[in-house]
Amino acid sequence: MLTKYAFFSGTVKPGQTAAMREFVESELLPLWRQFQPSEQVRVLYGVEQEPSGPTIPLVLAVTYRNRDDMDQAMESEARHAARDILPELYQRFFDEINLWHYVFEQEQYTD
Repeated sequence: MLTKYAFFSGTVKPGQTAAMREFVESELLPLWRQFQPSEQVRVLYGVEQEPSGPTIPLVLAVTYRNRDDMDQAMESEARHAARDILPELYQRFFDEINLWHYVFEQEQYTD
């Protein structure tokens, strides 16, 4: 399994956290859920952080069975539509923003 993370690092404009979440859930999440053939789509909202670390108010995590599935999703119309919406997210809700993508291989261990 592979999980592709999108870390949205930056500062949400004062008083805009709830509106940013609503925008993500109404505009972006429906598109992110169409990144097929994904296994799982998770949206994480920052609650606490290390004082010396970067501010990360939003993370998207999409899990795929393998690289081929991830590559297929990255070419989907939904992914391109979601990318087209990001400038509006940035302008409306963030004072500053950086976006980083990372892919992690997942190993699962159970007792």
